[in-house]
Amino acid sequence: MDRTKGEVWVFAEQEEGKLSDVPFELLGKARELAGKLGVRVGAVLMGDGVEPLAGKLIAGGADVVHLVEDPALKVFRNKAYRHSLVELVKECSPQIVIFGATHMGRDLAPSVASALQCGLTADCTDLQIGDYTDKKCVCDGGEPKVVKNVLLQIRPAFGGNIIATIVNPYNWPQMATVREGVMKPLEADVSRKGEVVRHDARLEGVKIPTEVLEIVRKASSVNLKGARIIVCGGAGVGSKENFALLHELAAALGGAVGGSRAAVDLGYCEHERQIGQTGVTVRPALMISCGVSGAVQHLAGMQDSAKIIAINTDKDAPIFKVAHYGIVGDLNVVIPKLIKSIKQKGG
Repeated sequence: MDRTKGEVWVFAEQEEGKLSDVPFELLGKARELAGKLGVRVGAVLMGDGVEPLAGKLIAGGADVVHLVEDPALKVFRNKAYRHSLVELVKECSPQIVIFGATHMGRDLAPSVASALQCGLTADCTDLQIGDYTDKKCVCDGGEPKVVKNVLLQIRPAFGGNIIATIVNPYNWPQMATVREGVMKPLEADVSRKGEVVRHDARLEGVKIPTEVLEIVRKASSVNLKGARIIVCGGAGVGSKENFALLHELAAALGGAVGGSRAAVDLGYCEHERQIGQTGVTVRPALMISCGVSGAVQHLAGMQDSAKIIAINTDKDAPIFKVAHYGIVGDLNVVIPKLIKSIKQKGG
């Protein structure tokens, strides 16, 4: 297998002619991976009438956009997308294909991997290029075989208690889904030059068993990824009623309220507010953690915040190791004082 060839692909998820943030996050990582391999970055854009989106993907880091347009691809249906993408992979032989761990990506990626009989690692939090030593395969000299430049697929395992590195050294393409928010997009560069390559959807004679009659969307009331200030509560908040204090502080600061998994499991706040490995990953300008112990699963979702203020009664809580400022005290005493001070100073 020639590992100097084969592009690094990103599945450019779009709905109703609009790209989500996810493809741009993945393109940033794809450029890093492709740079180490010395290959091009490809974006796979599927739909109907979506060619105008190709320029945005090139500006976001793609060297080539593989465009597949067909009326049957206007809305996402697994069989149509799967069939077209599998045929496209067979035609172009990419060595890596990355999907977002979204509803669409989690539906499409496993079915494509199954059809291609290759591996897939789900919900990765990092991807790297490295070497793999296969101790089960011994070379003529008696040394274990070393496979160069494989995709190291890194993700939490066993409930987030360990970080696993998974490899698929022998079957192409190497496939992974990546959690939203963990990769940083590149700055858009409209001067970047790229290529748009059209491909046939190859859907002639393919029977698609589902028909979309209506699309109903319910907008989320929480946008933690876009919040510049987040007040986050943990199990130490004590009750759902006490979370009202956090909402009051967030309102005074013009921020949003998040929660740790422990707080969500206890019913203190909604799941859509969960921050951490099993929630969303955020990078606000200011994170105020209240009653959060600082488990590694939670830290993975917020430790890149520009400034972190931690409030906890336990001076040895792990959260203080990543906090820029720490307050050892009862949040029920500290937060009202913060709110009063903020209001007195006009925000």
